Amino acid sequence: MSALTVYPDNQPQLGKTVTDFSGIQAQLNTIGVQFERWTANCELAADADQDTVLAAYSDSIDRLKQQYNFQSVDVISLNPDHPDKATFRQKFLSEHIHADFEVRFFIEGRGLFYLHIEGKVYAILCEQGDLISVPADAKHWFDMGENPRFKCIRLFTTPDGWVADFTGSDISASFPTLDQYVAELS
Repeated sequence: MSALTVYPDNQPQLGKTVTDFSGIQAQLNTIGVQFERWTANCELAADADQDTVLAAYSDSIDRLKQQYNFQSVDVISLNPDHPDKATFRQKFLSEHIHADFEVRFFIEGRGLFYLHIEGKVYAILCEQGDLISVPADAKHWFDMGENPRFKCIRLFTTPDGWVADFTGSDISASFPTLDQYVAELS
């Protein structure tokens, strides 16, 4: 289940949560975040390679490539047995910005994006089928959980791909981790 919780940025205990997809989409739209639900053109095997995954979502990818002039597209995945999972998690947990907007589509699994915009923090739980676009220069961080399990399509307007400028803020430590967030939703 996808979810959105909006918090005052200085009061992480006062969040208000929405789980209705159209409600999530409408609230995120007010801050310039694109949130969509995609489906594959065909069934995918769990071990599908990058070319197979990209072909299954080619119609949606082509639409976004034309709309935003994306220059590169890839597939990233992380599983609980990855030897560097803790290092990757820590890197993304630090608040940062990108000169480019960040677009992710969840093929499998889930992750929690936090956006820090205009005195509020928006926690967006993305799951299989969800596409999110984080605006350029929006402060944010991402939690994949202690035992990550996700596969995402990433789209970039620059050939350099993922390049972050870290803010140095420790705000992310004040908000629930993915595992805590999911437990609170249950």
